[in-house]
Amino acid sequence: MPRRAGVLIPLFSLRTPAGWGLGEIPDLVPFARWAKDAGFSLVQMLPVNQPSSGQESPYAAMSAFALEPMYLSLDACEDFQQAGGAAALSVDQQLMLQRLRSAQFVPWRDLRPLKEHALWLAYRHFHTNHWQKDTARAQALRAFASAQGAWLEEFVLFKALHDERNTAWTEWEPELSKREPAALAAHRARLEDKLCFLRWIQWQLDTQWRAAREQVRALGVQLMGDLPFVVAGDSADVWANQGEFRLDARVGVPPDAFSTEGQDWGLPVFRWDVMGANGLAWFRARGYRAAELFDYYRVDHVVGLYRTYHRFPDGRALFAPENEKDQTENGERVLKTLSERATVIAEDLGTVPDFVRASLTRLGIAGYRVLRWEKDAAVFRDPAKWPALSVAVTGTHDTDSLAEWYEGMAAAERKAFLQLPGLADLAARAPERFDPGVRDALLELVYRSGSDLTLLPFQDVLGTRERVNVPGTVAEANWTFRMPQDLDALAADAATTSRLRDLAQRSGRI
Repeated sequence: MPRRAGVLIPLFSLRTPAGWGLGEIPDLVPFARWAKDAGFSLVQMLPVNQPSSGQESPYAAMSAFALEPMYLSLDACEDFQQAGGAAALSVDQQLMLQRLRSAQFVPWRDLRPLKEHALWLAYRHFHTNHWQKDTARAQALRAFASAQGAWLEEFVLFKALHDERNTAWTEWEPELSKREPAALAAHRARLEDKLCFLRWIQWQLDTQWRAAREQVRALGVQLMGDLPFVVAGDSADVWANQGEFRLDARVGVPPDAFSTEGQDWGLPVFRWDVMGANGLAWFRARGYRAAELFDYYRVDHVVGLYRTYHRFPDGRALFAPENEKDQTENGERVLKTLSERATVIAEDLGTVPDFVRASLTRLGIAGYRVLRWEKDAAVFRDPAKWPALSVAVTGTHDTDSLAEWYEGMAAAERKAFLQLPGLADLAARAPERFDPGVRDALLELVYRSGSDLTLLPFQDVLGTRERVNVPGTVAEANWTFRMPQDLDALAADAATTSRLRDLAQRSGRI
């Protein structure tokens, strides 16, 4: 990687005056324009896949391939505008839309039904005026469906059946849960209008994404995505590829310094023997799809690709593969597959064996260096000595903000932290409160690190205190962060833009 700086913000966190209560695909363009002016050449997002039914976590997806419909901009949707736009909504719905736009947090609960109603209005217009007349736009949808058919047809049928039953696929009628061909064909014919609607949504999302990515690239900025470790058990991928996943165990992590009991993520476990026998086809398809959307992408929980921790209902637990040689071969085979068309960054946080990090180095894949966790016992490691093949960060989407971390340190830890080279001026006054001086000193420390890539959460760039997620919790506040100002106000904040650009220039990241 060249020496550069990037900024992390969930797509749903972007704010515009005319949005529907969350960031939408076209919003990536003005945000990338600001990022470029502020000295960033990479914009990272959290996963943008459609989440599993009943929750908003982007790390438990209903599909590893389908995009979240809520990210579609209806203002930029030709069919919605021709159907009357927001004026076609009822008075109550228009009032709801106004409330969504000004909401402090992403209002998922009210947003989803309103936007889905609007999507149906747009699709009905398309169906009547294009699909039934086989216009050029209808042919464009057919071309998209043909090109993406390997995953799209399984997804739309799964989603349509799931919407009808509102229960996990393992509880469907046996002929559907076991995927009997005659039953699937019959339901495809019966549900054809709903399937066409779902194809249309993914086509519109893909069209907007490709247009936004082209504009972002023209600015000299690249997009970075995030590949969750695995999809939800109640997902189109697991339903369509049942032989490749174990449903009698759940993936997690063993007890460590972060959790004395370990973690149970409630997600299915890969059957590495079956996946390996078919050439890792599912992983290869995921990598290809990700490369259609991103230039870089972060691979979540990379250690799990080497050795996956199985947790069984009876309390048993094991790693698979079992020995280090097989684990190394498995991880490297998967990562090489995922790296075929885009640059991979490894999320190597938590308890990671030395052989995994040695393997990543051999593969030329950068791992993470998190400022607050880079220390030996009570001694912090000098960021200037972090390896070039690494990603320097102040925190992640799962941590509290830099401000909260700094103020929450015990006095002894803060004293040890301020002994780092580069913090002499800050150490001289040793402030307990986080202020602009502390913010700038800590950002400068990370910008001047040895890591080729510095990737900073948007909140830490501004020095604010919002949080995206609290790990191990299911809370309404998770995954709802919206930037406090809209994109126009952000662009107009010349002082912040200048401060960040100067920082990037001083550290050689432009």
